[in-house]
Parts: sequence; structure tokens; C-alpha cells
Amino acid sequence: MATLLETWRVQAYGNGLTKPEQEKLWNEYFALEKGFYEEVLADSTHVFEGTVKELADHFKIDVFHFTGVLDGIDDSLKGYHNPIDTMDENTVVKIEIDPEKLYYNMVEAKASWLYKLPQWDSILTEERRHELYREQKASGTVRRQGKKVYPNDPCPCGSGKKYKKCHMRIDEEEALKAYAKEVNA
Repeated sequence: MATLLETWRVQAYGNGLTKPEQEKLWNEYFALEKGFYEEVLADSTHVFEGTVKELADHFKIDVFHFTGVLDGIDDSLKGYHNPIDTMDENTVVKIEIDPEKLYYNMVEAKASWLYKLPQWDSILTEERRHELYREQKASGTVRRQGKKVYPNDPCPCGSGKKYKKCHMRIDEEEALKAYAKEVNA
């Protein structure tokens, strides 16, 4: 029997629904998620605790969509994780947000409708939100370790040949192998 999380992920990300059905699911989810965060952020120090079903009822979200909320917020909680992989409706879960982690993760998810909620004004200063935004955006930036070598530049190996006639193909093959290894890891 599939767990709540498996059911959520198959429907939301997998082959459980047609494309129009999946779009409908996500539109419903985003509206419910926004309402959830509006309430949670209204008192960011409040700790919500109860069974999955009790909290879903409290937030007026069905258990299926609430499973997606719990999946999305799990990395933004203070020092613990809920047992989202194995939970059922009767599993006790706790929601105690770490505001900075939550804001950072919302930026990472490109969820502007969430990280721009007015409730953030009383939780994090505008300056701190800007810092977290910049930190998150910089975390995904890959910076070159030296000067870029163009095809007609002298090869860095010192052979005196143009890069394109010397090591360019070897470097490109190594980069492709490294990328393939990373993707398949």
C-alpha cells in the first residue's frame, strides 16, 4: 500500500495524472499552500502539533494536499524533520518554522507568491530578506576558476598551438564525462 507521500508525489510529479489534471492539482495546491502560509506566518512563533488529519482539518486542507504542504515545509523546520516518508493520517507531526530557512527555501523554489507575502514584514526585516535572497541566488551560481580560454587562444598546456587544435576537445570530453557522472549519481 502506498504511503501518503508516495501517493502525493506520484500524482504531483509522476505519471498519476494527465497534464491538464496535473495543472489543476497544482493550481489547487498553490491556493491552499498560500492560505496555509498566511496563517503560519501570522504568528511565526506558534508551534502546530497534531495528527496529519487534525492539522489538515485545522488548516482546511484535505489530507492529500496537506501531504504536499508537509513535504514542502519539512526542510524549513527548527532542528527536526517529520516522518513524512512513512506518515499516515494518524501520525503526529509538528510544524515549528525556522523563518530564515523558510524564506530561503521559498526563494529557492521561486515561490514569489509566498516569499512576498505581507506577513514577512513583521518577521524578517527587509534588509535581512534581501540578504537571504542574495545568499540563495548566489548559492546556485557557478564561477569559473580562472580566465576563460577561447578556441583561438594559445593552449594553456604551453605547446604553442591554438587551444582548438590542442586540448579543447579533450577538455570538452572530460566536462561531458563529469556532467554525465553527476547526472547519473
